Amino acid sequence: MKDINDKDFGQNTITLRDNRVATSIIPRTNAELDRQVIVDTNVLVEGSTYAKFLEISNGPAEFKKAVFADKELHIKSDAKDLIYFNKSVASSQSVSSLISTGRAIYGGDVNAPTIKMKNCMVCGSIYGTEIQLENCVVLGGVFSSRSLTINGSIIGTFNSPEVNASGVNYLLYPTAFSVEPMSLLPNTEFWNLSLADLGSLYKGEDEKQNTGKIKIDLVNDTQRTVLTDENGTQSLINSYSVASRVLVSDLIDMEKMENHFLIISASLGSQILKTYSLTKSNGEKGPELNVKDITEFFFNVLSGKIQVREIDGKLSFDELKKNYE
Repeated sequence: MKDINDKDFGQNTITLRDNRVATSIIPRTNAELDRQVIVDTNVLVEGSTYAKFLEISNGPAEFKKAVFADKELHIKSDAKDLIYFNKSVASSQSVSSLISTGRAIYGGDVNAPTIKMKNCMVCGSIYGTEIQLENCVVLGGVFSSRSLTINGSIIGTFNSPEVNASGVNYLLYPTAFSVEPMSLLPNTEFWNLSLADLGSLYKGEDEKQNTGKIKIDLVNDTQRTVLTDENGTQSLINSYSVASRVLVSDLIDMEKMENHFLIISASLGSQILKTYSLTKSNGEKGPELNVKDITEFFFNVLSGKIQVREIDGKLSFDELKKNYE
C-alpha cells in the first residue's frame, strides 16, 4: 500500500488503488469542487472526504472520517470485499450502494434525498426523501419524508408517509410509524425483536426464559392516531406496535438481556477507545463487541443462520399469578 497526500492529488480526478491517504481529501480551490474520487481495491483514507462524485469499484476500502459527496456516492453493484465508513455519510443528491456480493458498513448516520442500499449495515440512522432497503441492517431509525421500501431487513424503527414492504423483516424497537397504511406484497412478515435475548445468542448461549421474537399482526397491532401540532394542524398516523401484547416483559430482567450493549457498541464503535466484551453465564470472557462481529451477528439473524425463539407476547392470568407467587 503506497502512501499519498494532498500534493499527489489531481485537480479533476483522484484515482485510489492500493493507497493509504494520510490527509483529508478536501478541495482548496473552486476547480477542485468538481473533483471526482474513484476508489478501487485496498484503500484507506484517514481524513475526511469531499467529492462531487465518489465512486467505489471494489473493496477492501475504509474511510476513517466523515464522507460527503455533492452529487452522488455510488458503490458498484459488483463491488467485492468490505467497504467501511467509520463516520457519517451524506450527499446532497444520492447514496447508492446496491451491492450484490460484497458488503458496506456505515458506522454513523446516512443522510441524502435518495438512498438505495442492499447488503449494507448502518450503525446509526438513515434520513432521506426516498429510501430503499434490501437485505440490510439498520440499528437506528429509518426516517423518510416521502417513501420507504423495505425488503428482508432488520430496522430499529421507521417513520415514513408511505411504506412498501416485502419479505421477512424485523424491528428492534417496539413501535414503527407510517402516515398511509403499509403496502404489503404477499407473504410479507414483520417480527419484533425488542424482547429477544440477542445478548445470549451473540455469546452462543441458550436464550433466557420468556424471551424471543414476537410476530407483528399488521392488522390487529395497528393503531390510527390523530396528532395535533402547536398550530392546531392535525395529522393521521398509523403505528405498528407490540406494546399492547407484551405482558411477558414484566417477567424479564431487561438488563441481563444485554441487547443495548450490542446496539450501542456498534453505533459508537468508532468513538469507543477500547473494545469491550460480554461476559458468559459461567463468568468467562465472551466475544468482543466490535462493529464487524456485530454486523456478522445481525446478518446471521437476518439470514436465519442464527434462529431466534418465538414467543407470542401473551400470558394468561393463571400464568402471571404463578410467576408472581
